[in-house]
Amino acid sequence: MQHPRSSIYVTGLIASAFFMENLDGTIIATALPQMARSFHIGSVRLNIGMTAYLLTLAVFIPISGWVADRFGARSVFASAIATFTIASLLCGLSHTLTQFTLTRILQGIGGAMMVPVGRLIVLRSTPKDRLTQAIAYITWPGLTALVLGPPLGGFITTYFSWHWIFFLNVPLGITALILTILWVENTRTGEQHPFDWLTFFFAGFASTGIVFAFEKLGSQDIHWQQPALILAVSLLSGAIAIAIARRNPTTSLIDIQSLQLKSYSLSVYGASFFRIAVGVLPFLLPLMFQEAFGLNAFTSGIYLLALFAGDLSMKSIVIPALRRFGFRRILIINGVLTVGSIALCATLNPTTPAALIMGVLFLHGALRSLEFTCMTTLAYTEIPPERMSRANGFLSAVMQLSMGMGVAVGAVTLRLVAHAYGHSATSPQLRDFHVAFLCIAALALAPVFDALGLAPNAGASTSGHLPQEMLSPAE
Repeated sequence: MQHPRSSIYVTGLIASAFFMENLDGTIIATALPQMARSFHIGSVRLNIGMTAYLLTLAVFIPISGWVADRFGARSVFASAIATFTIASLLCGLSHTLTQFTLTRILQGIGGAMMVPVGRLIVLRSTPKDRLTQAIAYITWPGLTALVLGPPLGGFITTYFSWHWIFFLNVPLGITALILTILWVENTRTGEQHPFDWLTFFFAGFASTGIVFAFEKLGSQDIHWQQPALILAVSLLSGAIAIAIARRNPTTSLIDIQSLQLKSYSLSVYGASFFRIAVGVLPFLLPLMFQEAFGLNAFTSGIYLLALFAGDLSMKSIVIPALRRFGFRRILIINGVLTVGSIALCATLNPTTPAALIMGVLFLHGALRSLEFTCMTTLAYTEIPPERMSRANGFLSAVMQLSMGMGVAVGAVTLRLVAHAYGHSATSPQLRDFHVAFLCIAALALAPVFDALGLAPNAGASTSGHLPQEMLSPAE
């Protein structure tokens, strides 16, 4: 029997699972040199461990909704936590690069089910008027994990061993598994339909190819012709997947029906560019602090904690802000302010006072947190319950793909800017970082233009905002 306040506990449980899954995607970045010595290989070769994890997520997330409908949300979520936990243990016990890569793929399969199905559980158990708060609670941990991952990984690697990066997931995973069985209902829809294998194949190939191509384009020792060809073939595969989905709109993994809603399509199209842009900063900022400012890894990590503080500062603001201004106005005005905060990073230099640097990063963290919460919440405001699992599965795949591309896009941008100035990106200059930040800021404008097409009362059932022009004279 569930606890009467289990919805609060379930949201906290799933937020913790999100944090654990997102943290695992970035935490090994600073541990790569020690891991390479342990495996007796070069550090660069270990990038396959990060790439394999991201590619597995991109491929398997789209099937999460179908699996949850078929076997029940609790069964899938619990199985995903168990798979993720066992894979984490095996990652820590790996002795070769092959073993590590295979266990990272297994870990990615667990993560691919854990995040979207966890979000689906929250969506199904939360009333529309409380959706903003629930989405905020499960969005913040993912954002903070991207920032905390590298410094936390460096701390564990320095004072303990890289193995503990993965071993720490074991007690957390066991606790989450027990609480899932106790608190989460095994909900499922009555709808049963065959699995969309064709769309899964072509969309999976497209997702894998796009991530792989951008990873290679960002590498310094790779010529652009091969990844460019892979990218072209991947885009063609994606176009084929969309064409197949249009022939079977009611059962396809690509939710064509929900994409007809402006509130949902914004979170797929414009928001994807925003996620990519925001995902670039945790990569470019510490690189600029160390390469151009001459700071050590610990100090640059301390600066990034300001982003984390900014994320948390929005906790008590987002709901009253939505009630006062509504989704459309916040997405436009806050979106412009977020772009400005990214552009401000192009003004930072080694003589900038530390307090001012942290102030800029705090501001960006707060603004991006509000934008993320609004975009994600708005996506589900008009989705009927019977389509929730498909809409969530498709959007989760898009979100993971765009967030996962942040580092690669940042590396490609820095490489192109350095090339334009006639030198190699292996030793980037301060000017290169500044121009790269401005390019990324322009990319982040996409949801602002997309939001111009929203109705003034978009998502009003969730935000509680009613525009003045829609109020009666008596009101």
